[in-house]
Amino acid sequence: INSKRKKSTSNQAAAQNRQNMKYSSIAISLSLLSVSVEGFAPSTNFSPRANVLKAALSQPPNSRLYAASGSHAIPPKEDEVERLRVMAAKLREEAASLEQEQKQVIADAAQKVFRKFDLDGNGELSLSELKKGLEKMFKMEIPQSRAEKLIEAFDANGDGSLQMSEFVGVESLRNKLDTIERQEQDKVREQVQQARAAEEAAELSKLQMELVNDKPPTATDKVVSILPYLFPLVDGLSFARFFIEGNQDNPLAVAALVTYGLYRSIPFSGFLSFFAFNFLSENAKINKLVRFNLQQAVFLDIALFVPTLIAALGAGAVQAATGSPISPAAAEIGSDAMFLTLLAAVGYSTVSSLLGETPNKLPFISQRVEDRMITPDMFDADGNFAPFDEDGNLKKGTRKENERMDD
Repeated sequence: INSKRKKSTSNQAAAQNRQNMKYSSIAISLSLLSVSVEGFAPSTNFSPRANVLKAALSQPPNSRLYAASGSHAIPPKEDEVERLRVMAAKLREEAASLEQEQKQVIADAAQKVFRKFDLDGNGELSLSELKKGLEKMFKMEIPQSRAEKLIEAFDANGDGSLQMSEFVGVESLRNKLDTIERQEQDKVREQVQQARAAEEAAELSKLQMELVNDKPPTATDKVVSILPYLFPLVDGLSFARFFIEGNQDNPLAVAALVTYGLYRSIPFSGFLSFFAFNFLSENAKINKLVRFNLQQAVFLDIALFVPTLIAALGAGAVQAATGSPISPAAAEIGSDAMFLTLLAAVGYSTVSSLLGETPNKLPFISQRVEDRMITPDMFDADGNFAPFDEDGNLKKGTRKENERMDD
């Protein structure tokens, strides 16, 4: 179409130039004739048409045709636009006709292939007919799954077969098969990547498990794990003084008194126990149950300071308000209650540890201990200790994840 337009425009321009040259030659000839005649007969008059042609010589070349043709002529530009419009309409008609012919050729080819594939001649292609026809035409084996996806892609009415109206031609079927194949390949690559990632995660988890002893506790681990609770228990004997003073003949009271005396005889025994327990709880080679109880024993011992401070402040406030100290009976009740609470916490932790279960149900304390525990995800793939993530937050597995790892 562009070529035809260019050719038409070129021909029109050539014709225009020829006409311009013709009128220019006539005007020049008349001008020369006028000069010659004027030299011999100045009074000679020419026709109006000749005067117009003569005046055209002074016009620009593009406007000479209009000037020489008179005031009633159609400008060449408007005439050219009209001809181009007619030509464009004709070209559009030709293009539409070609397009319609092409569609008809494609439809005839599709109908021919459809009849060739339709082995039983029932006017529709079943899954097996489509599969056999495509395999014969493409000379390749088509998996059953791809043929099923092909049927699903073009089966508009969902009857499991293709009618002539649903048959889109061989090229469209081939393109769809290629698309299905690429999708399957992408899915396979994705599965391979997921499998590789799972293997790497399993290897990392294995390495982390070797670095952190989160295995189920042995019998020895269970027994060793209850020993740290002697630390808060001995420190808490100070709350049992009323019980010990009132039962000096009781062997348990005597044993508690002797133990408390020996513990206090060691200089800085409380600080030494505190730092020793903290240091050991950070050793990832020690079994998780032992490490947990070391930390929880430290938190229990710290918790004993809170009621002591509250009792001291309360006694001071009562004395300031009443002018007399707090009664011995009230002090005894408070001390006994605190000691019994400590015994309950230590008893629960001891029984759970001997059963091989982590004693993580103490209110306010166990969750703090969980947050301080070293977990396998705190080590990177090279085995280096990296407790913080990219955002600077402490890596921490959930309690359920830790219990699952224990199982």
